[in-house]
Amino acid sequence: MRFAKPPFGRLLLVALAASSLAARAPDQTPADLYGPLFEAVQSQRIFPDGKTFVDAVPRLPVDRIMADYAASPPADAAALKAFVEARFVIPGDTPAPDTPAVPQGLDLKAHIAALWPILTRPAFTPEPGSSALAMPAPYVVPGGRFREIYYWDSYFTMLGLKADGQQALIESMLENFETLIANHGHIPNGARTYYLSRSQPPFFALMVELSERTDPASRRTQVEAMKREHAFWMKGAACVTASAPCQHVVRMPDGSLLNRYWDARETPRDESWAEDVATAASAPDRAPREVYRELRSGAESGWDFSSRWLDDPQDLATIHVTDIVPVDLNSLMWSLETRIAAHCRELAERACIREFDRRADDRRRAVHRYLWSARERRFGDWDQRTGRMTEAVSAAGLYPLFVGLATPNQARGAAQSTQETLVAPGGLRTTVVSTGQQWDSPNGWAPLQWVAVAGLDRYGHRETADTITARWLATVDRVYRETAKMLEKYDIEDQRPGGGGEYPLQDGFGWTNGVTRALLDRSPNALQDARRPVS
Repeated sequence: MRFAKPPFGRLLLVALAASSLAARAPDQTPADLYGPLFEAVQSQRIFPDGKTFVDAVPRLPVDRIMADYAASPPADAAALKAFVEARFVIPGDTPAPDTPAVPQGLDLKAHIAALWPILTRPAFTPEPGSSALAMPAPYVVPGGRFREIYYWDSYFTMLGLKADGQQALIESMLENFETLIANHGHIPNGARTYYLSRSQPPFFALMVELSERTDPASRRTQVEAMKREHAFWMKGAACVTASAPCQHVVRMPDGSLLNRYWDARETPRDESWAEDVATAASAPDRAPREVYRELRSGAESGWDFSSRWLDDPQDLATIHVTDIVPVDLNSLMWSLETRIAAHCRELAERACIREFDRRADDRRRAVHRYLWSARERRFGDWDQRTGRMTEAVSAAGLYPLFVGLATPNQARGAAQSTQETLVAPGGLRTTVVSTGQQWDSPNGWAPLQWVAVAGLDRYGHRETADTITARWLATVDRVYRETAKMLEKYDIEDQRPGGGGEYPLQDGFGWTNGVTRALLDRSPNALQDARRPVS
C-alpha cells in the first residue's frame, strides 16, 4: 500500500488544521467520562485485557450511557458485560480492513514488506466519545492490541519503511506527530486521550532526520515542533529547586539541569487500571497515588517495567522512576538540542543557535559528570536519593554512543563492557537481571538492538556491532521460521518468543519489522551468517 506524498504548508496552516481537529477530540479519558461504570468494568475484568474497554467506541452519547447505568446498574459481571456490549463497539485485534493475508513461505525481507499494508491505517477523525486522537494522515501501528500510533515505536518502524522505499508514509507519520505537538504541546505515549498525561522517549528530532522535506518552510515547521517538544520536557525548569525536582526537570548538585520521566497524573492508568490498583495495594507503606505516579512514569520511559526502576528487582511495588535521572532520556534530549541548533543554522537564526548550543554543551558536561562511570566503563542512570549512579547495568547505557554524546575513550570502554556483560546468544540483553518484568533478562527488544548497533558503528566498534546484528537476526529468523510471525520481543538467551509483562506477547510487529529490515540492509549477508550455529 503506497500513498501519494501529502502536501505540507507553513506552520500556521498546520496549527490551524490541528486546532480544528482538537476541537473534536476532548482530552477526557474513559476513566473521566465513565467514572463508576469504568471502575466496575475494569475491577471486574469483564475483558481479559484492560485496554479493550478504553479503546471501545460508544454507540450512544456518554450522558445517555451513564443515565442508563445509574437507572439500572447491572447485577453481576455477565450483566455488566452485556450492558457494555450493547452500548459500545468493542475492538478486536484485527488487521486493516480489505487487506489480503500475507502469503505463506516468504523470506524474512519479503514478509516484512508484506506486513506494511496490514499495519497501515488511513487518516481519520474519531467518533464522539472515543479515546482515539485524530490523525490527519496515514500511519503505521505496532500491531495486536496496539491499535494506534505510538511515539518511540514509530522511529524504529520508520527505519524499515525507509529501507522499503515507503518515504510518503514516513512523511505522513511526521505530519501526524507535528499535529499532535500543535494540538497538545507534546507527542503523547500513543494517540489516545488516556496517554496525553505523558510522552515517551523523545525521538521526534531523529524522525525528522529521515524526512526528505528540506525546503525552508518545512524546516521552519520542523524546528518549531522540536522547540515546542523541548519546552514540554523543560517546563519544570521554572519551579525546580536543588532539593525538589519539578515535572520532568531535575537540578543536579552542580546546578545543571537534567531530565527525568514523569507523568502528570497520579491515578491508575486507564488501560491497566486493575493491575495498578493491585500493585498499589501490595505496598501498604506507600500512598496509592505515589505508586500510580511511578507506574505511569515508568510507562513514559517505554521500559514498562524494568529493574532499572525498582528498589527491589523482584517487587514492582518498589518502583521509583521519578527519583532516577535516566541516561537514555538525557541522551535524546541532547540530541534534540543539537538538532534544533543545526536546523537554526540552516535558517540563520542566531539567537536560537546560541541558546541551543549552550543547552547542549551544558547537558553534555552534566551527562559526562553524573551518568558515566570510568571505573565500570559504562554509562548509566543516576539516583537523586543516593547522589550516585545506580547499579543497574542495561542497554540504555549505549544511548550516548547512539546519539554521538560519548567521547572516543568512553565509547571504547562502553563497547568493551557491552561485549562482556550484555551480548547474549540471541542479541543484546536489556538488563542482566531476571525479574519477570518484560524489560529485563531474558528479553531482548528490537529498538535496543538498533541503538547498540548504530552507536557502536558510529565509534568504529564494528566487530561487536556485527555480533549483535548476526545474533539478533538469527533469533528473529528462527522464530519466524517456526511461527511465521514477527514478535514484539524475544527471549535472546534461548532464541525463542519473549514473555513477561502485563499482557500476552503481541505479534505484528512494527518496530521489530523496522529494525530487522534496516539491519538486513546494514549487513546484506548477515541473515545467511546468522543461520550458522552460535558457539
